Amino acid sequence: MDFEVSRRCAAFVEELSGFMDERVYPAERIYARELEAAGQPHAQPAVMEELKAEARRRGLWNLFHPDPDYGPGLSYTEYAPLAEILGRSAIGSEACNCSAPDTGNMELLTQFGSAEQKQRWLRPLLDGEIRSAFAMTEPDVASSDATNVRMRIERHGDEYVLNGRKWWITNAMHPHCRVFIVMGKTDPDAPTHRQQSMILVPRDTAGVTVTRNLSVFGYADQESHCEVEFSNVRVPADNIIAEEGAGFRIAQARLGPGRIHHCMRALGAAERALELMCRRASERVTFGAPVASRANIMDWIAESRSEIEMGRLLTLKTAWLIDTVGNRQARTEIAAIKVAVPRIAAKVIDRAIQVHGAGGLCDDFPLAAMYALVRCLRLADGPDEVHNVTIARRELDKYLPTS
Repeated sequence: MDFEVSRRCAAFVEELSGFMDERVYPAERIYARELEAAGQPHAQPAVMEELKAEARRRGLWNLFHPDPDYGPGLSYTEYAPLAEILGRSAIGSEACNCSAPDTGNMELLTQFGSAEQKQRWLRPLLDGEIRSAFAMTEPDVASSDATNVRMRIERHGDEYVLNGRKWWITNAMHPHCRVFIVMGKTDPDAPTHRQQSMILVPRDTAGVTVTRNLSVFGYADQESHCEVEFSNVRVPADNIIAEEGAGFRIAQARLGPGRIHHCMRALGAAERALELMCRRASERVTFGAPVASRANIMDWIAESRSEIEMGRLLTLKTAWLIDTVGNRQARTEIAAIKVAVPRIAAKVIDRAIQVHGAGGLCDDFPLAAMYALVRCLRLADGPDEVHNVTIARRELDKYLPTS
């Protein structure tokens, strides 16, 4: 594995870093002020649309998409350092049209969508005109096992009818959200992994009700994480993605590579937290000496640097495996980074909070919001425990009797 980035990647790193320094970081406080002035957390600050226009002008658009027809066609290895840079700011990814869950939804539609579905939904998503949501998790079942989903998707003539509840549906209250990709059961009597299907449901369809937003450690994220009720929701049969029974296969294809995005963004947050920790420790004086001179603080800084590097290397290896042998062959590494990296990021951010004292708990610094986000990642796209089972089983398979 060659650790030197490609020339193309290096050029994007330089351009994206400049965009973040010149436009994104200075816009963070403006974004917060505009949200506060709106009087509700799910408005779209005008500064975000300005950032999106500037990112597109600079060619920093749809960087995540591996298909050259829809973006610059970067490999996962090339995109990984860019996702890390975007993850340094809570508003960086949306500015470049690289936000979850839209990234996964766009890749899903690229792989499995019909020509009509691509024209109606993928094109405006790629253009940043709309946002989307992915509705899989349910409140009434353990959704870490996706075969548990109870949402019914039943064929009635030329339509499908949906009934059920979903929750933790990111983006559902974003003012630009226009479509849900919903996973549910079309045939409860089919083999376990052929019971589920995915279907497109426009946000304004009759019977779709966003019942509430769910806060995260008290934060009401601008993009939202909602509970959604589907009551006799009718959509055309053409809205089914790929075919009936393909839902589980599509989910696996969607969620695997997306974990690269999550982990690199988390490492970007950890890097910024380490920078803030070092600056704060160097500037503050206690008992006649800089905080940075204390042995325990130096240990925290050293451990943080080592842990970030370990997480980055494992994530880059995983990206390289996806590029070279495919998502399926990288299952162990995908599971490993999904467990390791959010834990590393949370530890680094927690140390930075401690060095900032009580200031680290408030929104004068980005650390508290960073912590809330990376702690979520230990549950998003599957809890640590499920991924650890995957890793353990694949290790144990090596020792099974051959006859």
